[in-house]
Amino acid sequence: MPSYLEKRSMRYSLFGLMGITVVLIGILAYYNWLFALLGLFLAILPYYYFFRADKKQRKETEEYISTLSYRVKKVGEEALMEMPIGIMLINDDFYVEWTNPFLASCFDEDTLVGRSLYDVADSLVPLIKQEVETEIITLHDRKFRVIHKPEERLLYFFDVTEQTEIEKLYQEERTVIAFIFLDNYDEMTQGMDDQTKSSLNSLVTQILNKWAQDNGVFMKRVSSERFIAVFNEHILQLLEKGKFTILDDVRETTSKQNVPLTLSVGVGTGVSSLPELGSLAQSSLDLALGRGGDQVAIKQTNGKVKFFGGKTNPVEKRTRVRARVISHALKELISESDKVMIMGHKGPDMDAIGAAIGIQKVARMNQREGYVVLNFNELDTGVKRMMKEIEKNEELFSKFITPEQALEISTDDTLLVVVDTHKPSLVIEEKLLHKIEHVVVIDHHRRGEEFIHNPLLVYMEPYASSTAELVTELLEYQPKNGKIEMLEATALLAGIIVDTKSFSLRTGSRTFDAASYLRGQGADTVLVQKFLKEDVDTYIKRAKLIETVQFYREGIAISKGQPEQVFDQVLIAQTADTLLTMDGVIASFVISNRSENLIGVSARSLGDINVQVIMENLEGGGHLTNAATQLHDATLDDVEIRLKMAIDEYLEGRKKE
Repeated sequence: MPSYLEKRSMRYSLFGLMGITVVLIGILAYYNWLFALLGLFLAILPYYYFFRADKKQRKETEEYISTLSYRVKKVGEEALMEMPIGIMLINDDFYVEWTNPFLASCFDEDTLVGRSLYDVADSLVPLIKQEVETEIITLHDRKFRVIHKPEERLLYFFDVTEQTEIEKLYQEERTVIAFIFLDNYDEMTQGMDDQTKSSLNSLVTQILNKWAQDNGVFMKRVSSERFIAVFNEHILQLLEKGKFTILDDVRETTSKQNVPLTLSVGVGTGVSSLPELGSLAQSSLDLALGRGGDQVAIKQTNGKVKFFGGKTNPVEKRTRVRARVISHALKELISESDKVMIMGHKGPDMDAIGAAIGIQKVARMNQREGYVVLNFNELDTGVKRMMKEIEKNEELFSKFITPEQALEISTDDTLLVVVDTHKPSLVIEEKLLHKIEHVVVIDHHRRGEEFIHNPLLVYMEPYASSTAELVTELLEYQPKNGKIEMLEATALLAGIIVDTKSFSLRTGSRTFDAASYLRGQGADTVLVQKFLKEDVDTYIKRAKLIETVQFYREGIAISKGQPEQVFDQVLIAQTADTLLTMDGVIASFVISNRSENLIGVSARSLGDINVQVIMENLEGGGHLTNAATQLHDATLDDVEIRLKMAIDEYLEGRKKE
């Protein structure tokens, strides 16, 4: 059949030919009218047949178009009524005005017309109110992608149940790599005879192999203290739900053999690249070990880290060799710099100031100028007393500078040493971290998710009592170019005494070694007690906080300040310490306003409850027995509710384990 354009072209050509024919007949009529009539008849005949055929063709085309229009309309109606796509019209009051049969069948109803969305599918109401364009919701155990057209008050429903099942299956089948490390294997097996060591290896391997077999995990021992495990996301979810009971199994079983081994597990997940999974697993393992071991760290693709375990005090793995190696490395870094900046955390305590003074002494021993960065407006009473004593020593006091002065005099060759914290958000002046490229971190807290980027040297020992203890050991291996002065030794000893609560908590044999060394260098214990004295007003404020104590669950004491009261972090921490000395208290929490939009929480325990895990649930951190957090733009009541939920979650999780 000729196309429309072809027929139009033929029609125009015919009209042109007719014009020529008329001209020729006119010329012929001029000479002989009979021949002209004959020619006219012969010319009209084909044109007649052509126009007749064209009329017929037009009629057929019109009939075809009419039939096609009907068919298209019919298909549209059938599609609207029969295709597996749900369609719903609603009014402004969220009542259903019309649905197609497919959607009604999805609800197991004959009709939905006249029904309220609140009764039929209340999950659709927020979507409509917020004018969300598309969302996946669940209706009668099936998943639907809902497309919302607000102007027409129209909803389309596309069944994506199979698609979401496939996506879920894909997610669950993704590969996960885990590195398992025996934290204290070398220390425990040192001096063992071959038979005992072989028996221990066999025991640990048996426990881990049974765990792997029960959970569908492929595991291989790659060295005496290291294993590699491969499984999938679904198995990981089950292990998370069970709180990684393998940690307790290994610890408890080996303890019965008088060789209490603990595990650290680093898990890599969330990516398809195997090399990247391996890197994530190793990074997670480093994080778990940096927090003291006996725990699982799972690094997620969004940068967040999940932690499981960590219920025991970190096992002391530090050796004199490590302290000497770190001390030598620090000496080299100081020698290569033009000056040293030392910075602690905001609102520095005795430990931060004492450690900073110790590092300043290390810099001086290596013929470099050391400066302690300090915000003089953020000092508590005890630190103020210490600073008054330091003011009497002009040479030492001149080395204390403000953050602004530090930014001004620091250069490309300056070394920055951060003490008593590893979180960028907690340092006194974060701009220094961005300006100074060479950074050293010395800390005794368990490592958290937030960490200073790319430091040259990290000395983090979570089992140490204080940063002052770590710095004291570093001092012992520095060049003996000058004797440690009495005030410097006293400041370091004050840091140790404050963080150990006078050697009653988190105190190891190395703590007494460090204190003995400082006492030998002239540390004045009477002066330390003078620093730690408190005034009557502080005592009364603390007593008022203690007065609000309430017991939540067994042995857990919670005190909460009044909304109009503002206390500094030191007072809140002292209140938590005091509560812990009360009979029947195994853990204490104190909540109070720190400033207008900031609430502080201090947590303490005797070791039965890991307050670090609870505080991490509230965006904080710390140690197993000593932790804290700070929350912005919240009320005291809200924080109390969140704290109780975190305690419940911790205790319930421990029961499941």
